Amino acid sequence: MTKLARAADKAIRGSLRLKRSDRFLLVTDTGSLKVAEALAGAARAAGAETTTYLLTESLRPVAEPTGLLRLMARRATAIAYILESRFQEKTFRGFLVKTGRAYGRVLMMPGMTREMMERLVDVDLQDMKRFTSRLVRVLRNADEVTVENPRGTRISFSVRGRTWVSSMGDLGLPGSHGNLPAGECYTAPVEESFSGRVVLSLIDDKLGPGVLEFERGRLKRGSGRGVEAILAHIGDDETGRVIGEFGVGTNRGARICPNMLEAEKAFGTVHFAIGDSYGLGRNSSRHHYDALVEKATIRVAGRTIALNGRYMI
Repeated sequence: MTKLARAADKAIRGSLRLKRSDRFLLVTDTGSLKVAEALAGAARAAGAETTTYLLTESLRPVAEPTGLLRLMARRATAIAYILESRFQEKTFRGFLVKTGRAYGRVLMMPGMTREMMERLVDVDLQDMKRFTSRLVRVLRNADEVTVENPRGTRISFSVRGRTWVSSMGDLGLPGSHGNLPAGECYTAPVEESFSGRVVLSLIDDKLGPGVLEFERGRLKRGSGRGVEAILAHIGDDETGRVIGEFGVGTNRGARICPNMLEAEKAFGTVHFAIGDSYGLGRNSSRHHYDALVEKATIRVAGRTIALNGRYMI
């Protein structure tokens, strides 16, 4: 087996846990074909009924799925997408996530490359799971979380009563959704508690730097070329300007790079998303855009649990 084939097998059998009774839909594009072929081969070896959907460049960007794809997605018991990440297609990918969760489970790999697949997927996750569990125990039900960084981030919020998700690549149960590579924990802040300034180095994919300023859970001002492009795309849809996620990276092997799929998993980073809260908060939206904060200092009720990107727990 090649490195790519081993990683694909880990994704299919270890993460999605495909079996003969599954109907598997794989959505991909021309730039991701090598990885998609490996995933399809592993799915076939697992005995799952496998259908691939190729998104050609002549059809991009895609905002909404076709009627035929809607039918296929509803019939699938497992969906995976591996696509070059484009913020104009977030609503399309959002459809795959929501439909996949409603009828089965979803593996999301926006921007996954062969190199990332070989380096970050076929790995031992036990140490990551232990550390992530420890971090969630500290953060759960905190009345006051403060995040700062040397670039000027200063944001405070509560997560009291909110459910936490540890994304460790375990997607075998109906309704599951998550990324490979794995390695983050996240929740939705209590919306009205979320106020302050986020100075980001990356928003969505390849876009940044920029600044987001919040008052009581709503984005009031944003600057930076990437931020402005996303806000123009959101338009007058106010659900796209509500805080939807607070996440912390826990993957020691992930690197800070212009690929949000990997960067948001990196040790010492946090990320915030505007838009949909994935059912963890009150906001439901067709939008969801992640913003990366590097060298984060995190304080919980005055206790410093990370200092300039180094964990203290």
